[in-house]
Amino acid sequence: MQSNQRPMDINGKPYNRAILVAVLTVGSFFTMLTGTFLATAYPAIMRSFDISTSTVQWLTTSFMLVTGIMIPISAWLINKLNSRVMYISAMATFLIGTIIAFTAPNFGLLLTGRVIQSIGVGVSMPLNQTVMLSIFPPEKRGAAMGVVGVAMGLAPAVGPTMSGLIVDNWSWRDLFGIMIPAIVIVIALALVYMKPVLKVHQQPMDLWSIITSTVGFGGLLYGVSEASNRGWGDALVLSCIVIGIIFIVLFAHRQLHLDDPFLDLTVFKYGEFTLAAVLSSAVNLAMVGVEMLLPLYIQNIRGESAFHSGLMLLPGALMLGLMSPVTGRLFDRYGARFLSITGLTLLIIGTVPFLTLTKNTPVISIVVFYAIRLFGVSMVFMPVTTSGMNVLPITEMAHGTAVNNTFRQTMSSIGTAIMTTVLTNVTNMQKPTHALLEKAPLSYKDHYINATLAGFHAAFLVAALFAVISLILAFFLKNGNRAREIALQQQKGE
Repeated sequence: MQSNQRPMDINGKPYNRAILVAVLTVGSFFTMLTGTFLATAYPAIMRSFDISTSTVQWLTTSFMLVTGIMIPISAWLINKLNSRVMYISAMATFLIGTIIAFTAPNFGLLLTGRVIQSIGVGVSMPLNQTVMLSIFPPEKRGAAMGVVGVAMGLAPAVGPTMSGLIVDNWSWRDLFGIMIPAIVIVIALALVYMKPVLKVHQQPMDLWSIITSTVGFGGLLYGVSEASNRGWGDALVLSCIVIGIIFIVLFAHRQLHLDDPFLDLTVFKYGEFTLAAVLSSAVNLAMVGVEMLLPLYIQNIRGESAFHSGLMLLPGALMLGLMSPVTGRLFDRYGARFLSITGLTLLIIGTVPFLTLTKNTPVISIVVFYAIRLFGVSMVFMPVTTSGMNVLPITEMAHGTAVNNTFRQTMSSIGTAIMTTVLTNVTNMQKPTHALLEKAPLSYKDHYINATLAGFHAAFLVAALFAVISLILAFFLKNGNRAREIALQQQKGE
């Protein structure tokens, strides 16, 4: 086995696996950081370019859209291009986008920089996971993916805290500026230590697959993201969702009939992979939804600053990041079922107290229960993903990673939109009439806060329900770690 000897790349040359993993992890940290670090900078950017809230929101919407579009395309790129060339190209693209955003004299160029950044992220994220899964034998993939989990879990969660600190003390441009030297160092290290470790084949480009994939996932993600603002009954929202679904169906039909598919959807024939994809999406949804709602509660109800909001959530973020390597090793020993059931139970325990939040809930309670939630997530997220990927043949890793990431991103967007809609609708149904504002302004304020709290309670209830559904699904996972058994089966099949 590869684990008992010095690892070799596809050209038969030895490489340093530890340094390669370190380069991938650091690169992932910075690319994932960009997903969440701009929200606290919105007011400063709006003042800088004299733009509205709806306009500035495109910095996040475009990032999510382009990343979602690029992930399915990444499977074709991973199979076609040398992994070394591809990683360096993705990080160079990310660097170019970061420099453009840092120096942008107007909002149009800032948005262009974000789009270019997201192309790099949409390619590098699935590539990193595919490489990590491919360079380790199945029985050691849990620990390897645990390392990836540090970047994937810690970076998005740390983003708001870090950006709040930077924006309060310096400029929003510095959010991009501090990343430039770090990315340059990552690229320099990649030029030396990144090796071609994934086998490639000359897969033809299928233009119809690219068109249907782009329109399908782009339309669906845009429609769902706008549903939070416009409402589910809005004509534009419905049109985008319907067009998105139609083109996704056309895309899927095309892939199932191609001899060499652009994105191999037959990975869903592996029951464990499908269950893992659904379970990781549900957990991610429960996590991301609350990550979005809690800062709103902390800032709008409690009146805390963006920085303090991020600071309150930081212990939970650190818990997620620091526990990922530990849970990865536990997965290698015990498998995903035990960890998932334990983790999801903790997730539910950590979510239930948020159903009774008041404007005077102690800060320590929010910090502790949020940390418990993310401790639970750390026991589920990467172990479940790894267990699903372990059943796939090595040749299907790129497709499996892309399918899993695409599915998770789409479901997270839908779930977040649902939770936002529930928050808005419940608040609007219970908010006081305008007449009360004129008669008793103080009473109006209290009633409005109570209505908003009812909206938060309802949204957190949705998150709790997703966690309960995930817990039920976890009981269908197979006992123990079957990695060694799977490894032997795959060896026999070679």
